[in-house]
Amino acid sequence: MDIIVIGSRKCADTRKAERFFKERGVRPHTRDVRQKPLTPGEIRKIAAQVGGIDAIIDREGKEFEKQNLRYLSVDWVEALQRWPGITRTPIVRCGPRATVGYVPEVWTQWLKNS
Repeated sequence: MDIIVIGSRKCADTRKAERFFKERGVRPHTRDVRQKPLTPGEIRKIAAQVGGIDAIIDREGKEFEKQNLRYLSVDWVEALQRWPGITRTPIVRCGPRATVGYVPEVWTQWLKNS
């Protein structure tokens, strides 16, 4: 099973997601979104799986406020690349499937079905 955890070392939920898989014998690939932002193609694929691009954007985060994005009309794909700190984490991918946030109940199903 190929699991990719995309997040930030500072994010507690990202660390919990990594631990979730390690405790179940799955060694996830990890990627820091701040060092390697999502590509436009990845953003679109993830958005299709999680109910839209709004699910990927962390509107409550510090970076979102710092960039004053609440009051601007922007291309969100471009914004996620320009300011990767506005990405809601963790993003967990397993093949074509993806989740945003800490959702162990979904990941448990993935492991059962593999």
